[in-house]
Amino acid sequence: MSEPLSPSAQKVQVALTTLGFPYEVIELPHTTRTAAEAAQAIGCKVEQIAKSLVFRGTQTNRPILVIASGPNRVNEKTIGEIFSEPVKIADADFVRDKTSFAIGGVPPLGHREKLETFIDEDLLQHEEIWAAAGNPKAVFKLNCDDLKKMTGGRVVPIK
Repeated sequence: MSEPLSPSAQKVQVALTTLGFPYEVIELPHTTRTAAEAAQAIGCKVEQIAKSLVFRGTQTNRPILVIASGPNRVNEKTIGEIFSEPVKIADADFVRDKTSFAIGGVPPLGHREKLETFIDEDLLQHEEIWAAAGNPKAVFKLNCDDLKKMTGGRVVPIK
């Protein structure tokens, strides 16, 4: 029998199940705080890691979720143009307040409030991807079609 999930990972599992997705959250023995650590722990390519980064609009303070392929850096100017407002990376308090998760474990779903979401077009090159699931050791495998469905996100260039 496997160990019970931590409360934050269980919250993601409940969100997946409630929305009808068949994915299973797993907690790994090693941290997956960075895309490289996650890929190594899972045994996949770093490009298959869907990292969730929270930004905020500099004028409205609205939260924005960018789900980026592991090695990619988000161009804030590009996202700001798509969002129609300049953006900047959110600090840890803002991330926790808007998502109820800590940086390093922010999943693509199950947030405290609805976040406008943009999905890195580079993720679509992969049949399966891996996303954070509530804490730095929790992940789940999924496909990009379901990522779009669960987040309502728009696929965009982020670089």
